[in-house]
Amino acid sequence: MRSFWLGIPAVALLVIPFLTLALITPWHDFRLAYGDGQAISVSLLMSAVALPLIALGGIPLALWLARSRSRWRGPIEIAVLVPLLTPPLAVGILLISAYGPYSSIGEALAKVGLGLNNNPGAFVLAQIYAGLPWFVLSARTAFENVPRDTEEAGETLGASAWQVFWRLTLPQASRGLAAALALAWVRIIGEFGIVLVFSYFPQGIPVKLFINLQNDGVEAVYTLLWALLAATLPLPLWLAMRARKRHHA
Repeated sequence: MRSFWLGIPAVALLVIPFLTLALITPWHDFRLAYGDGQAISVSLLMSAVALPLIALGGIPLALWLARSRSRWRGPIEIAVLVPLLTPPLAVGILLISAYGPYSSIGEALAKVGLGLNNNPGAFVLAQIYAGLPWFVLSARTAFENVPRDTEEAGETLGASAWQVFWRLTLPQASRGLAAALALAWVRIIGEFGIVLVFSYFPQGIPVKLFINLQNDGVEAVYTLLWALLAATLPLPLWLAMRARKRHHA
């Protein structure tokens, strides 16, 4: 019980900004500023494109990391961790250097009409770099929690590798994978640094918040900030509540 009282300062520190937002939001004049609606549409649409790509690319890698005993596992883990640990602004600069209009890859992509420079493709790529490492590491944990004995039993009964994955591994890892997707969703829809540097246009919610803050002050961003919270928080909070109920069941 003593630890509860000792933890109150930490809880207060975390909660005060959100209570303050609820108190100072001008509810009598709660409306979006010019261009905010378009920013919301951009963020939701681009995130809806990026998230399936993250899942498609991340699930095989996460499964390999969870099951492999290869000597390459360590270097691959480092390759996943480095983008996650690198500051977002630095990642944005790296993306410009690698895929920008003056890079070799960028020039090659531009020749076939796939240039990545202030366009939806660049926006989605920035989101993938923001969310993929988080998804892979979380999904790996989900696969590691699947008993290997279950998979081996399926193999013994003659199931193919694909059948074992689809009918045994994936269903048992589904809750962890859902949490990994929720984490990736929060990361990509709220990503600011990478998108700001690599794909300033089209403007999503974070960049538009920054512009509104610079141009009109903090009072001009509250409505759009609520929109960002409404887009990012419900899914992970719902999953957290479900996990808590299962834990106490």
